[in-house]
Amino acid sequence: MRAWPTLLSLAALSLACNRHSPLLAPTPKDLAWVAPDSFVVAFETNRGNVLVSAHRDWSPLGVDRLHFLVTHGYYDGARFFRVVPGFVVQWGIAGDPALSSVWGERRLPDEPVRQSNTRGRVSYARSGPNTRSVQLYINTGANPRLDTTSTFGFPPIAEVRSGIELVDSMYAEYSCRRGSQGTCPSQDSIEVKGNVYLQRVYPKLDYVKRAHVVREWRR
Repeated sequence: MRAWPTLLSLAALSLACNRHSPLLAPTPKDLAWVAPDSFVVAFETNRGNVLVSAHRDWSPLGVDRLHFLVTHGYYDGARFFRVVPGFVVQWGIAGDPALSSVWGERRLPDEPVRQSNTRGRVSYARSGPNTRSVQLYINTGANPRLDTTSTFGFPPIAEVRSGIELVDSMYAEYSCRRGSQGTCPSQDSIEVKGNVYLQRVYPKLDYVKRAHVVREWRR
């Protein structure tokens, strides 16, 4: 499925041709980014702040990717497009289709599940083996079955240290339960049209205003 860039995307791509843009044209060095041993990310949302602590020893490749994307502003503007109360809140498809076309297929190798998907833990969404890339979810319930789902499981990379009640309250009326006949946003459409599609069809979705690292620790 082909993404048609917006005018903003075209301008960004033009800029990338003249100056290295880690998000639009990541180099091998960018893709080999190594995160601190642990760090705290502030996800500033339209409802308030959610602080998340990431631990590299839980999932080194996954945490390295998170640190790189947050450091370079990937999640800024991203919508929480799947909200299932008592289960998960999911986000991570970029609001700019140009970014989705670059990062959607930059998949990470599998890593073992070292922590459980308990309430407040953060993991990458995935559709099969070796398919983690940019989409994240927060467990809003206890979901230990996700540790072994389809034999590969979903390795947690971080945990919410404050703001889980805010996550619980995110807009959930666009039903996204499996098998639901509701109006859950189409991930394909988000990748192709970005926030233009979501603002038009799903205007009540909550979103990340800005994500940034507020503290980090290295051994």
